Amino acid sequence: MYKIAVIGDYDSIYGFATLGLSICPVKTREEARDKFKQLAESDYGIIYITEAAAAELEDEIERYREKTLPAVIRIPGVSGNTGAGVEGVRKTVEQAVGSDILFGGVS
Repeated sequence: MYKIAVIGDYDSIYGFATLGLSICPVKTREEARDKFKQLAESDYGIIYITEAAAAELEDEIERYREKTLPAVIRIPGVSGNTGAGVEGVRKTVEQAVGSDILFGGVS
């Protein structure tokens, strides 16, 4: 069975521990990159990552974009929502179904 992890600043992710998810608090880009690589190469099927941390790791996250596992999902942190998470989901759905789900257009 695959595990689920959450990467980001402690204040943004500590609540996920109550759901039984592995929390991985990070403070620096290097910590986030190392933790992301470690999780992606092990038995984690889903990695939630705060938008702020994901912004620092775009090159690493891109490597897993076309792979089935792990699914990398951006979430807002305590500093707010930048819209990057919603935009990522929109692009993924648009690729899958060939249509923009927000505007009903066809690609």
